[in-house]
Amino acid sequence: MKKRIFPLKMAHYNTCLSGGTLLAKISRYRLRKIQAEDSSMQTTSLKNQTNPRQTMRSTTLLFVGALLLGLLWNAGIAHAVRLKDLASVKGVRNNQLVGYGIVVGLNGTGDGNKAAFTGQGLANMLNNLGVKVDPDATRVKNIASVMVTATLPPFFKVGQKIDVTISSVGDATSLQGGTLLATPLKGLDNNVYAIGQGPISTGGDPAARGAARQANHLTVARITNGASVEREVPMSFANKESITISLASPDFTTISLMKTAIDTYLGGPYATVKDGASVDVAVPTKYKAQEVALLAALENIEINPEHRARVVLNERTGTVVMGDNVTISQFALSHGNLSLQVKPPTQPGAPANTPVDTAKIGQKVVTLQPGVTLGEVVRALNSVGVAPRELIAIFQAIKAAGALQAELEII
Repeated sequence: MKKRIFPLKMAHYNTCLSGGTLLAKISRYRLRKIQAEDSSMQTTSLKNQTNPRQTMRSTTLLFVGALLLGLLWNAGIAHAVRLKDLASVKGVRNNQLVGYGIVVGLNGTGDGNKAAFTGQGLANMLNNLGVKVDPDATRVKNIASVMVTATLPPFFKVGQKIDVTISSVGDATSLQGGTLLATPLKGLDNNVYAIGQGPISTGGDPAARGAARQANHLTVARITNGASVEREVPMSFANKESITISLASPDFTTISLMKTAIDTYLGGPYATVKDGASVDVAVPTKYKAQEVALLAALENIEINPEHRARVVLNERTGTVVMGDNVTISQFALSHGNLSLQVKPPTQPGAPANTPVDTAKIGQKVVTLQPGVTLGEVVRALNSVGVAPRELIAIFQAIKAAGALQAELEII
């Protein structure tokens, strides 16, 4: 199905025109070279004579073709993203399952005497199998109580397999080599949606590696395709009058672009913006009883999303992550022996301040002009030896002064 990109910004058009002009120049250069070769043949034949009108027409066609080629080339490399990567359909989601189970067959690494619920769980299981035992007499170390968790994806049918994760809840030291007994996995509505069972895997053998390296986490294991779906989560798009599409990151500009792209693709005002995160799409008449085909078409529409300017700081690791649209206003900052200034250049004829010999006082001075990006500030600070953790303190001070035009998030 043909994809569309909506809409291109004016900056994209300017870039396309520059690319098309370059290609046009190359085409005209090629044309002039061919004409020079023809004139050097010194022939009087009629078929080799140059018609000025025909030459002008060919030049025009080559220019238009090169311009269109530049437009298509630049549009293809635009930062367009599919709707399926930006948004989700309301009601289409994963469902979390959980259950209590018992792992048997451990080599003396199971729960000890302190985990009384393990013996009680084993006794209850044996009673269901017709074996009457005393819970106080089932203190064994080759079993362990575990919590089994799984994620049930949307549209999964009865009999399909899902992965399960097993985590010890007692004082077992290792689950390696154990086998999970049949464990019902329930949803939040207390209904059983899957049954998990099978040999578990902790990811490797710790004895096969050096003592200085930890090979895996022995009290958490996993079973690939270890649970069978026993109940389906009801979900259907049949006979729906409208479908709601929600953005993962709410943004008014992006939601407006998404509405325009959907209306353009469907050929009418079918999309209605509810808020900054969701759009209601009325099902067109031609897609009645074909709602899945409609969703397949919509999720492949491409737009250029907008994002808020944001700077993310990780104080534990000293990591700084920023976008390309973070700008800095005019300010002056002093941090230790560092002086950072963002100010316009001195106007001609203006009185100059008395210069200060920064080398004598050990001061590092960095001067930038207003409107610079935060990336340029970071590069300038790194050039004078500012550490990442010092950058975090500087960014916090710049944000507090109101000179950082972005949202500052500390994790």
